[in-house]
Amino acid sequence: MTTMKQWTVKTPDAAFSGLKLGDVPILNVEGSEVLVRFHASSLNYRDLAIAKGTFPFAHKYPIVPNSDGAGEVAEVGPKLLPFSIRPINLAILTKAASSGVGGVIDGALHQFGVYPETGLVKAPDNLDYIEASTLPCAAFTSWNALYGLKPIKFGQVVLVQGTGGVSIFGLQFAKAAGATERLLKELGADLTVNYRSSPQWGSAVRDLTPGKDGVDYIIDVGGQDTLEQSLKCIKMNCIINIIGFLGTSDRPQPTLLEALSHICTVRGVYGGSRAMSKDMIRAIESTGLKPIVDEKAFELENAKEAFQYMAAQKHVGKVVVKL
Repeated sequence: MTTMKQWTVKTPDAAFSGLKLGDVPILNVEGSEVLVRFHASSLNYRDLAIAKGTFPFAHKYPIVPNSDGAGEVAEVGPKLLPFSIRPINLAILTKAASSGVGGVIDGALHQFGVYPETGLVKAPDNLDYIEASTLPCAAFTSWNALYGLKPIKFGQVVLVQGTGGVSIFGLQFAKAAGATERLLKELGADLTVNYRSSPQWGSAVRDLTPGKDGVDYIIDVGGQDTLEQSLKCIKMNCIINIIGFLGTSDRPQPTLLEALSHICTVRGVYGGSRAMSKDMIRAIESTGLKPIVDEKAFELENAKEAFQYMAAQKHVGKVVVKL
């Protein structure tokens, strides 16, 4: 087999018409590179933004989309000893945050991909390919948010915004650690707040915390649209993890003085280290955690439909393309 099927974003377009499927040669491995035969690739909001042309960070066109994938080792370069694992690609390592997979480096929406050995890590033994493909971006980032700077402790309060991939993984990791989180009750959340019916949700969240003291951690996926309310529901020394850029308004932004007045940490989180990913995988194996995957499955030939489906917000959990 010398060729493979591959999706490429030729040009950005809001309707994803620039997303094209074609046959391309399978690349040769060199040095310490690994050829991965992908079996599944999951979508993140970042992938939609790149395909639509709204991604605010470094990227290129044409580009093979999707930062996340899972598969098996098909071949290794001459500088590596043969090994056999079920790898997932580390989508965004901290040292390469501005040039992650699926942005400047070709992503995982193809049958085969060549990556440096340091850009791969063994998938958890308790997950299949579809489940493992959801981990590299969303789960990895959530893990960093809760464990990368100051690990959460039993009984602390975690606010998770929304029901996207990062948020649901944040909920699952928080519950596994014995923290209290605010999200979907059917997934184990303790309390919920509807931001549509409660636009001043910051005060509503604070009122729900023990002693109305506020929350210890926030996974903030809205960025400019949510930071103001996030600052209203925190306790002293809270960590606000800015993860997403879903917000689109041009409203005035909170100042650094507001962060100072709360003695809090506001940090951008974008992936993490390889060592951190191994800690996450050990935790997933030991707790038996299972990612939430949308019930609608997509085949390689229908990958564009997966983008449209996720953009229409019809999904619950991660959207995955089987390769």
